[in-house]
Amino acid sequence: MRMIRLVMTGIVAALLWAGAAPAQDGSAAAEDGAEESHIQTLEDILKRQQGLDLQRLKEDLLRRPPPPREAPLPPELAVLGGQSDSDIWRAIKGGLQASPASDTASGWLMQTFGEDWRHFRREVILKYTPWILGGVLALILAFYLIRGRIPIEGGRSGRWIPRFSLSHRVVHWCLAVTFIIMGVTGLFIMLGRPLLLPLIGKEIHAALLNAALRIHNLLGPVFIVALVAMVIRFMRGNFFSRVDLQWLLKGGGLFGGHAHSHFYNFGEKTWYWVVVFVGLGMAATGTLLLFPWLAEDLRWLQLSTVLHGIGAVLMISFALGHMYVGSIGIEGALDGMVRGEVDENWAREHHDLWYEEVTGKKAGHAEDADASGSLAKGTS
Repeated sequence: MRMIRLVMTGIVAALLWAGAAPAQDGSAAAEDGAEESHIQTLEDILKRQQGLDLQRLKEDLLRRPPPPREAPLPPELAVLGGQSDSDIWRAIKGGLQASPASDTASGWLMQTFGEDWRHFRREVILKYTPWILGGVLALILAFYLIRGRIPIEGGRSGRWIPRFSLSHRVVHWCLAVTFIIMGVTGLFIMLGRPLLLPLIGKEIHAALLNAALRIHNLLGPVFIVALVAMVIRFMRGNFFSRVDLQWLLKGGGLFGGHAHSHFYNFGEKTWYWVVVFVGLGMAATGTLLLFPWLAEDLRWLQLSTVLHGIGAVLMISFALGHMYVGSIGIEGALDGMVRGEVDENWAREHHDLWYEEVTGKKAGHAEDADASGSLAKGTS
């Protein structure tokens, strides 16, 4: 037992001695480290709060060289580039071209004619066409109510003069019937959506529009053939002369008085040349619309639709006046295109110079008699 106690006492003493030695070495090392690393104390913190370290930091910043200046970016690398996006798109819409130009777009980066075409069609053609045609019908109705039907003076004579051959009448009625069908279907295609769709509904409008479009396209070539035949067959006698100016100054005799005329008067000649130029123009534009692959540039098709619509309104307006005068407006005017003959009194009143050529008789109008009487009194 005694031996055990001695051993235990020795072990404890050794442990106490070993623990004391590192502690002393650690405190000495801590003191040395505090002197070398300048550990912050409360006094150091108070000095920094008083601005001593801030002053040192300011001095350090002043001693540092300024940072190098960066060169400004070129315009093309700036935030908005050389110009703003609105300027770029405005230039593109205005016709900015690509380089090199492509075959399909002819160098145009953006084709904006579609918007111009749509705006012109909506704001001009569709907007004013009903007013123009309605105005023409109103004028015709007003003239009929004021002037009435112009009768044959002295009534019908019962004697007939040949005026139009069978070929004239066949060509005329082929073109007339085709033109009426083309005009009705064309107006439905043009004005059916804004005017009739709210009244008849989508289903009926769609069915009628499909039928109108098919009929219009099928009769297009027939109209062109009849138009060319009419231009050739009716060309003789339709060139203007000095007599036509006198007829125009007297208003064609519609408001009283007599206006001299050959086979065709000024009004008939004007209608003929409207059919020639406007009709051929509509035939050309209609051909492009019917066969769009004939036009390499889409702008030709857009222009064709505009010219086709304007020409249609112009021809229909003239045709309404022509149909009124040739039917109920003037008695006996329709006989020439129905039976090929006209009454002798009608020819003498409306085409006196032609009447004198084919009959060898003097027309003998009252105005001419008055003028001859006045001349005789003056010479006597």
